[in-house]
Amino acid sequence: MYYNPYIYPYPYYGNLPMYNNGRQFDYEALPQGMSQIGGYEMPYPYPVDERILLKDYGPEPFVVNINEASKQNNTYRTALWTGPHLQVTLMSINVGDDIGLEIHHDVDQFLRVEQGQGIVNMGKSKNNLNFVRRVRDDSAIMVPANTWHNVTNTGNIPLKLYSIYAPPHHPFGTVHKTKADAAAAESEYGHGNRYSD
Repeated sequence: MYYNPYIYPYPYYGNLPMYNNGRQFDYEALPQGMSQIGGYEMPYPYPVDERILLKDYGPEPFVVNINEASKQNNTYRTALWTGPHLQVTLMSINVGDDIGLEIHHDVDQFLRVEQGQGIVNMGKSKNNLNFVRRVRDDSAIMVPANTWHNVTNTGNIPLKLYSIYAPPHHPFGTVHKTKADAAAAESEYGHGNRYSD
């Protein structure tokens, strides 16, 4: 008996080097938490498998896994980044609760749901919220300035979302543990644009 290395039809099986246009790529292992871009080693934008410290990082450059930060947040509102022209806040709305009917006269707002489900109501009048939509994971909500709006959690888990205000709406470093804390703080800071009966 003799050994024949080409028992199977070529090129389906074989121990051949892999080339791309005559150039062989060298994939070297990098330390955890590092990536290589253009020959330079760059740290990943956030620690791997670690909790994110939820605080206001603005106005310095900042990168975060916004999905993980939103799901990690357990406060009604926490400012994550406040700059001169834009603000990002994290929100957690309890089961059966809502953000509260409100209007921002000089602020456009973007909200994105990262966990849970709910209903968004919007309209030009607080008594005529004729725009009604169901929202869930990955839903994006755009609220133009001078529009009454509310988001209600209709699911069985906390509704986790983040909100972008342009320009910023809350003071730097804002943390409201509960909806009641938020209402008290907004009255104190002159954001008396929340409607209640």
